[in-house]
Amino acid sequence: MKNRISILFVAIMLSIPAAFSQVIGISISANIAPPELPVYAQPICPADGYIWTPGYWAYDNVDGYYWVPGVWVSPPQYGYLWTPCYWGYDNGVYGFHHGYWGSHVGFYGGVNYGYGYGGVGYGGGMWVGHSFRYNTAVTNINRNMERNVYADNSVVSHGGNRTSFNGPGGVSARPSPQEQSAMQEHHINPTGQQASHQQAASKDQNQFAKVNHGNPGTAAMNKVGGQHFNSTGSRATPSAGNHAQPAQQQRSATARSNTAQRAQNAPAQQQRQQQTRQQPQARQQQQAHQQPQQQARQQQSRQQPQQARPQPQQQARQQPQQARPQPQQSHAQPAHEESHGEGRR
Repeated sequence: MKNRISILFVAIMLSIPAAFSQVIGISISANIAPPELPVYAQPICPADGYIWTPGYWAYDNVDGYYWVPGVWVSPPQYGYLWTPCYWGYDNGVYGFHHGYWGSHVGFYGGVNYGYGYGGVGYGGGMWVGHSFRYNTAVTNINRNMERNVYADNSVVSHGGNRTSFNGPGGVSARPSPQEQSAMQEHHINPTGQQASHQQAASKDQNQFAKVNHGNPGTAAMNKVGGQHFNSTGSRATPSAGNHAQPAQQQRSATARSNTAQRAQNAPAQQQRQQQTRQQPQARQQQQAHQQPQQQARQQQSRQQPQQARPQPQQQARQQPQQARPQPQQSHAQPAHEESHGEGRR
C-alpha cells in the first residue's frame, strides 16, 4: 500500500523571552515506522573541540527513509551540547523532531543512539571552560587529544535495543523534569554544515532503506565532507550516481527521449529547412526566367494598338469616296428627261 504522507506544521513556542525563543516541533511525518538503528563503528575524532552527533533516519516524502551518517561536528559556540533528533509516534503518524544545540541536553525520545547518547543526556564528554573533555569509555579519540580525556564506564549502555522511535512499539520514555527544563532554554538550530550533511545523504542512493535494507553504505563520517566509513569501520565509497526523485528521473528520461527524438528527426528537419531555403531561390530563378517572357508580352501589347489604329482611319476615308458618285448619277437623270421633253414638244 502506498504510504500516505502528511506534512505537519506543529510548533511549540518555548515560554522564555522572545529574543531567545526557539521553535521546536515536527516538520514531517509518515505512517510507517523508521527502520532499526544500524550498528556501526565510530570514527576517530578529527580535532579537539568536536562533538559527536549520532546518525539517524531522515525521511524523503517520495522514496522513504534514508540514513544520515553519524559525524563529528564543531559546535556553534563553547559550552553547547547536541540534543539528537528523534521520531515519535502520535495520533497515528510518526513525526520527526529536529535536534538542536543548547547548554544542556534535552529530550530525544529515550532512543539509545550509543557513543554517549544512551537515551538520556550525553555521557561522551563535558565542557570544562573552553575545553571539551572526552570520555574514552564511549568515544574514539585521537592520541594527540589524550590531555583532555577521562574515563567513566557508568555511561556505557548494555543491551541490543536498536529501536529508532518513541511511542507504541518503540521506546516508551517521557521527558524528565531536567529534560523539560532543558527544552525551555535558548537553543540553536543545526549548523549549516549539519544541514549540508543531511542533504548530501539524501542524494546518495545507497543511503536509502529501500536500497540498503537497513545497512547503509556510509554509516559514519569523521567530519562533514570528510572520510566515509561503513558499519565495520572500513573506508566506504559514496554512491557514484546520486539519488534522484522519481519526478526528476522522469523529467530526465523525458529530456533524454526528446533529445533522441530530435536527433532522429534532425535529417528530416534539415531537409525541410533546406527545402524552405531553396524555395525562395527557386521562385527567384523562376521569376528571373519569366521576366523576359513577361517583358516580351508587355512589349507586344504596346505594339499591337499602334498597328491597329490606322485601319479605322483608312476605312473611314475610303467609304466617303465610294459614296460620293451616287448623288451625281441621280442628278443626271432629270437632265435626261428634259431632253426627252424638249423632243416631244
